[in-house]
Amino acid sequence: MKVVTPEQMNRIDRSCIEDFGIPGIVLMENAALRVVDEILRCLNNVRGKNIVLFAGKGNNGGDALAVARHLFNKGAAVRVFLLAEEDALTGDAATNYSILKAMGLPVELLLQGMQLEVVKAALGASELVIDGIFGTGLKRDVAGIAKQAIEAVNDSGKKVIAIDVPSGIHGESGRVLGTCIKADTTVTFGLPKLGLLIHPGCEYAGRLMVMDIGIPERAIDGIDINHEGIDEDQVRERIPKRFSNSNKGSYGRVFFVSGSRGMTGAGCLAGKAALRTGAGLVYLGVPGSLSAIYDTAVPETVTVPLEDHERGVLSKECTGVLQAWMHKASVLAVGPGLSTHADIIEIIRYILRNAKVPLVLDADALNAISSDIEMLKDLKTDAVITPHPGEMCRLAGISVEDVQNNRIEVAREFSAKWKVTTILKGAKTVVACPGGKVYINSNGNSGMAKAGTGDVLTGIVAGLIAQGAGVEAAAIAGVYLHGRAGDIVAQSKGEYGLIAGDLVEEIPFVLKEIMGSGGSR
Repeated sequence: MKVVTPEQMNRIDRSCIEDFGIPGIVLMENAALRVVDEILRCLNNVRGKNIVLFAGKGNNGGDALAVARHLFNKGAAVRVFLLAEEDALTGDAATNYSILKAMGLPVELLLQGMQLEVVKAALGASELVIDGIFGTGLKRDVAGIAKQAIEAVNDSGKKVIAIDVPSGIHGESGRVLGTCIKADTTVTFGLPKLGLLIHPGCEYAGRLMVMDIGIPERAIDGIDINHEGIDEDQVRERIPKRFSNSNKGSYGRVFFVSGSRGMTGAGCLAGKAALRTGAGLVYLGVPGSLSAIYDTAVPETVTVPLEDHERGVLSKECTGVLQAWMHKASVLAVGPGLSTHADIIEIIRYILRNAKVPLVLDADALNAISSDIEMLKDLKTDAVITPHPGEMCRLAGISVEDVQNNRIEVAREFSAKWKVTTILKGAKTVVACPGGKVYINSNGNSGMAKAGTGDVLTGIVAGLIAQGAGVEAAAIAGVYLHGRAGDIVAQSKGEYGLIAGDLVEEIPFVLKEIMGSGGSR
């Protein structure tokens, strides 16, 4: 699904009005009806129910006033608090205010702190709160009576439905502007706003409902939108199909460059994940002195001992053997558990200069690259990098805080500059493509913040590329499969007890769920 910035949504709204002749009041009415639908789903019957609505002076407030009208008509006990003077209302919001007055529904002006006791009493008696104070156009920190009202709502412990965006959230960055409504549900219109899908905005939005309000598809198509949320349909389209007349060679060869003493698990997890994702053949290029561990731990893979001079870490002398295998593979996955030994930097440099098949670069491969970022100029093939925020900060030369505060733009700019596909891991993983398109993954959970889960992702992405997916398609589908597996495991084992190996074993069932074929559980 396409994801928009507030500015893009405003352009779409203007196009509806100016190019298609849809009056703004019609769009507002449709929006209000969709909110009412959600209220009815929440409360079932609103007759006699105490519902408190907060309205600001803009279109978001106009939506709230229209919602109040419909609830009043359905017999709800409605209290409306307007955080503006009457004459501050304009356009469609003013129209809805006038209708309420004509209907005899009182609107209480909330303009100073001394009225907060009335608000708190109303909240205490309410069964539901509707937030229509600020919309996506808010750019300054919330202050004054609005701040006090928001805090009163949050302190009340009542269920809250936010209209379009929780008041206080920056619609593009997801930042909290001083304070913010903590919604149980956010009903947003037309398309999801960027700030609702990324942290911290997504934490305040609660359950996100994207509602159709009659916006023509052509109005959306007329806007250049370069953000998308990843959904199951997108993933299904990107996973290579299997066919009956095939053999193991039909589904590609993954060659991993992985491992060091004490870090053998990384390559084992990655190799298993590639196999569980459907790769036909998986080779583990590992330190020779440790190869017996891999032979035992992952018998379905082929172990390729590489020179390590019995140190348990790859030596730069291994590049001769690597060269031969690099030509046989469909994809190279490099980095899990390699260590930060000086020779690893030379090995990574060699691979970047000589690889002719797609690369998946993770973990210590990224650490090596961050020691000399210019080595990415030697890339001659498509590559996916999979940094967590700490690795991303070293690659980009900025702080972790800067990465986390601007995940989308950091990933986008890095991908554009170095012509790689970037999977910036973490809550709401971001996939940034060299051409500027960014995809946001919404599944996954805190139980996946465990050692080894990143190695599983590397294996999934490599396994998809081996089967014929392009690097961008593999990155998009891979993060979704990874997060979905984590969510399923969390349902049965909980987030505390989830471990990386659980994700590996869940991959086949996620693929079956999405692709609709395979064995039974």
